[in-house]
Amino acid sequence: MNEIEKRKVVEHNDLISSVAKMDKTPLKIFELAVSCIDTENPPKDNIIYLSKKELFRFFKVSDNDKHSRFKHAIEVMQKQAYFNIRQNKELGIEYESIVPIPTVKWNSYNDDVFIRFNPDIMPYLIDLKNNFTQYALSDVMELNSKYSIILYKWLSMNFNQYEHYSHKGGRRKEQLEEYANPSIKISELRQLTDTVNEYKKFPDFRKKTIDIPIEEINRHTHFMVTYEKIKKGRSIDSIQFHIAKKEQPIELNGEYKEREQDPAYLQGKVNKEVTQQALFAEAMQSPYTMELITSTLLSPVEMTDINLMANLQQEVYLLYKELENIVGLEGVRKHLEYVSNKKLDYSKPNLVKYLKTAVMRYLDSGDTKQPEEDKTRYLKTKGNVKAVNGNKIPDHRYKPAYVNETTPEEQKELERIKKQFSDSMKK
Repeated sequence: MNEIEKRKVVEHNDLISSVAKMDKTPLKIFELAVSCIDTENPPKDNIIYLSKKELFRFFKVSDNDKHSRFKHAIEVMQKQAYFNIRQNKELGIEYESIVPIPTVKWNSYNDDVFIRFNPDIMPYLIDLKNNFTQYALSDVMELNSKYSIILYKWLSMNFNQYEHYSHKGGRRKEQLEEYANPSIKISELRQLTDTVNEYKKFPDFRKKTIDIPIEEINRHTHFMVTYEKIKKGRSIDSIQFHIAKKEQPIELNGEYKEREQDPAYLQGKVNKEVTQQALFAEAMQSPYTMELITSTLLSPVEMTDINLMANLQQEVYLLYKELENIVGLEGVRKHLEYVSNKKLDYSKPNLVKYLKTAVMRYLDSGDTKQPEEDKTRYLKTKGNVKAVNGNKIPDHRYKPAYVNETTPEEQKELERIKKQFSDSMKK
């Protein structure tokens, strides 16, 4: 791992929530420069030095024209790039426009690039006692769209709060769920991405600022993200995101490193990962996944959990197939409605065990042999919902958007989500 991939970027939340009036390249140069700041020992006179070699490696530039392209990017950054920062002051909202890096100097005979930050931007980079967000520079490095970077930082800001308060406490369960499933109004998302006057048609706006960024974020960063559209009347009022973190290897000590170099261990690890990915892919294509979502037993964000979906495929779906052979798919659906209506407070790690136990008891009970007309009919409830502007929105931890009868539009959206994660596993 090189030095760039080890670095973190730390920024105040007000800066992350600001409007970046710049293109992708100036924004990435700024992120790279910020990663060089030691918040414990702020740079003297707000000056840091970048390496040209590091800069070109960060942008993966290797052609002969790289120096002139770098010069042009710096000129554009200094002439056009600024942050429009909104602060909540006691007397009202206050706006501040800041050119973040007014001075850049370099020459042709050494590797150093001199960068001086604007003093007005420094409080958002070093005075970080609270309300700040940290994320990996390597995540930003791989993103190829300005909107991807902006959305990634905003999602990081929310999910970091979820992780922080999950460990430290101090927030209600509902508040934690909001951090992991943040929503943003379309008008606010347009301001954040600086597209108030662009992409007037919603499909174009969604593709540029949501679909493409999420595809990049899922492929290149530590996050797996899905989203859904929240309507107000006939119009799309807001977007709700569902964020999950990809599993990372845990380095225990030197024993871990030695074990990682053992060919037998490595082969076993590869085989296990391949098996998990295969089971995950099967689960994403299984009709039982759709039935679990429809029955509010599985949420879109939980679909991003590879272990969970692989275990459902291996432990539960085979039993559902056995049940379907006896009572048909409609019988499986009624069983899931019954399980959902029990409203037991199970935790995520116990979901597979809970569903497996329920279907095994049903198979062993003998009830599956009853004639259809003699079976008890269980009416599906609508679950725990919140009213927002007259529209009912489900509790997304255990009550996802796909409840009751699925409309063609919702079915299409689910298929898009399934394909998205299936494609990401192949890459």
